[in-house]
Amino acid sequence: MLKVLAIVACLAAGVAVSGNSGDARTLDCPANLANDLASTGSATQLVTVVASTRRSTTTSLRLWRKSGDCWLAVDGPWTAHVGFQGVSVNKHEGDKTTPAGAFAIQPIMFGVAPNPGVRYRYHRIVCGDWWVEDVRSPFYNRFHHVRCGTKPPFRITSEDMSRSPISYRYLAVIDYNAHPILPGRGSGIFLHVSASGGPTLGCVSLSRPQLVTVLRWFDPAASPQIVIGTAATIRDY
Repeated sequence: MLKVLAIVACLAAGVAVSGNSGDARTLDCPANLANDLASTGSATQLVTVVASTRRSTTTSLRLWRKSGDCWLAVDGPWTAHVGFQGVSVNKHEGDKTTPAGAFAIQPIMFGVAPNPGVRYRYHRIVCGDWWVEDVRSPFYNRFHHVRCGTKPPFRITSEDMSRSPISYRYLAVIDYNAHPILPGRGSGIFLHVSASGGPTLGCVSLSRPQLVTVLRWFDPAASPQIVIGTAATIRDY
């Protein structure tokens, strides 16, 4: 009987050690924001964009890489700009907020200038390239090309992408409102060059050298993720 009890006790101890192994690994990780996030899925590259408050238009952007079970700092902090109205979990078209949450990077990067050496597919922007903002269009929140100089088959709310040679010199598309696309929930959320050094209409912007560093660093095989939020809420994403 004592032998049976001893075996049961050993098995229970083994289960307890196994069950706590994840906690032990977490405790071994550096104390930083990336390791505090609720979930980063399968990503092994991460960008965090932290606003002081939901009305802040200036944020702190950092790059992280995953090593084993832990996130380690790569670069930053850098100053990044977000929407005129700050960040929001309830973004809508035209509200000038940047969506809060965790998002992937879409598989094609864009730019008015030649490919700066990114590892993603790259589309050189030309006259007639649009990102559709018309909530009634079947092309809403999608890239769409029309012949240069012709009227697009959707309501025009801004100039075509080729008319923004500074902001759209290079850009990555943040995978917001895409699965599925919901009319009116916001469109064209990019990580792009800061043209003015001030707030955006809803995108995230960086200085050109810093943006190029990020875009070259992104590796599709690493399933990069960008997490945007306030200091008080970002750990929930």
